[in-house]
Amino acid sequence: MKTLIAGLGSIGRRHFRNLVALGEKDIVLYRTHKATLPDDELAGYPVETDLAEALKKHKPDAVIVANPTALHMDIAIPAAEAGCAVLLEKPIAEDLSRIDALRRAAEKNSHRILVGFQFRYHPTLNKAKELIEAGVLGKILTVHAHWGEYLPNWHPWEDYRQSYAARDDLGGGVIRTLTHPLDYLRYLLGEVESLQAFQGHISALELSGVEDVAEIGLKFKSGAIGGAHVNYFQRPPVHRLEIVGTAGTLRWDNADGMLIHYQLPDAFGGIYPQPQAAIETHYPLPAGFDRNHLFVAQTQHFLEVASGSAAPICTLEDGVRALEMALAAR
Repeated sequence: MKTLIAGLGSIGRRHFRNLVALGEKDIVLYRTHKATLPDDELAGYPVETDLAEALKKHKPDAVIVANPTALHMDIAIPAAEAGCAVLLEKPIAEDLSRIDALRRAAEKNSHRILVGFQFRYHPTLNKAKELIEAGVLGKILTVHAHWGEYLPNWHPWEDYRQSYAARDDLGGGVIRTLTHPLDYLRYLLGEVESLQAFQGHISALELSGVEDVAEIGLKFKSGAIGGAHVNYFQRPPVHRLEIVGTAGTLRWDNADGMLIHYQLPDAFGGIYPQPQAAIETHYPLPAGFDRNHLFVAQTQHFLEVASGSAAPICTLEDGVRALEMALAAR
């Protein structure tokens, strides 16, 4: 399969390495040469600087869109119109202005657009989804995700102030950049009915017109109430999730990947006269798991989507919904 990668920053390089690791060798690089990483690993691969020419000349089967958020549609729409399968990094765009154009283009590539929310491939988050769907928590009542990171530590080799994450003109800000919880909460609990948020730039970080913190309240169609907290200034970083139901609780921590199920002993047999400890079941990550396994699984799935042997598990409409929520929160 021939794959074109648009954008060779941190995430573009990760996609490149994972393609190579999966045995894919026919790779074309579309770039503007603004990446701040060394180019040694890219030696020997064809480079193009004109997208229309690259699509016409190389006729790629698949295109990975990994450039700054505000430039995603410039790649995704022509690629889909050319019939290429598209792996579109999240958030799918900086706003909704060109979403309908991408939807129309998707008609020409048989809707083979996969959105890059890699937490959908997380083993213990998927275990949480399995437990929820099996009804072991009873009725879901509340949920909360908390994700705090320190932006200057993300890419130590570059000035964080110039990164897309810190700039409004490139589609940054903590809500759009750390939009994963808005996707995986829908993935786990179903559609969101309403949203309210507080957000702002409250730390000393030097950002250009974007927020560094948000507390986003969510009401789900199921009746569950909860939300997501995201920030750019927390040290050490934290990424946790808690889901509370009438029959128990799930707690997940991204630091070690552990999912803990607390089952109430009285949940299925009436109320005990004395409080009793919940029954704990621990679901650890598979041995040898590391963060890149999420991206490898995503890349493998994308190759299957591109070949027509699988449908996207995170569709364009999933990406649109996450973007709509992020923009509403902003």
